[in-house]
Amino acid sequence: MNKNGSLFISIAALVLSIVAVIMSLKTPAAPEVAQSADVEETLNNNPEIIINAMQKYEQKLRDQALANAQKMITDNLDAINNDPNTPVIGNPDGSIMLVEFFDYSCGYCHRLYPALKNIIAKNPDVKVMVKSLAFVSPTSQYAAKAALAAGEQGKYAEMYSALFEMEGEMTEASIDAAAAGLGLDMEKYKADLNSAKVEAAMSGFSDLAGKIQVNGVPALVLNGEMLQTIDENVIQDKINEIKAAQ
Repeated sequence: MNKNGSLFISIAALVLSIVAVIMSLKTPAAPEVAQSADVEETLNNNPEIIINAMQKYEQKLRDQALANAQKMITDNLDAINNDPNTPVIGNPDGSIMLVEFFDYSCGYCHRLYPALKNIIAKNPDVKVMVKSLAFVSPTSQYAAKAALAAGEQGKYAEMYSALFEMEGEMTEASIDAAAAGLGLDMEKYKADLNSAKVEAAMSGFSDLAGKIQVNGVPALVLNGEMLQTIDENVIQDKINEIKAAQ
């Protein structure tokens, strides 16, 4: 069954529950037909009853999903914050951990990129770690592996920026051109791009994203808390709260 079908059934069950509650409030001795008519009249005259109930139900589902995701994050926090295969683009000795799950082909990730640059510039005590996923486009995988390969020559942050600042269509050729522009040893770059180490890193990022239920990008984990936003001010406010509590 698809998600839309499940949602329809859930909503239908919710409406029936509301009807049952309203009917239960009626006088037991009233005829059944009269009860049904009263319920219909009540709902017709007060449609906000259903709307409010649905909104509360949807909020309950969101709260449950957030609680489940937070538990997954807590259970996998060491892998999130301390994976040696995860590149660092902020201060590697920072005391505040900000982890980004992203895709180089993701439009929202491109919109987040300048905000992260500013966060890094303004907060030297923030360690920014980036875990690249590859599901938005066929080029995503190549771009992610290329950046990791550049990292084998100490140029991950530079390649990360080059890919997010690239103009025009991102292709394997343009990605390789960006790598060459960084002065990389291209023979080593190609070898590393196809290496078992890079493949293992990519698999690790993907597996971890699945475990903590990252269903869309960008997704941020700030000091062990999921933060789904691309707004620099929201991120900075959360960082300020952490600093104030330290």
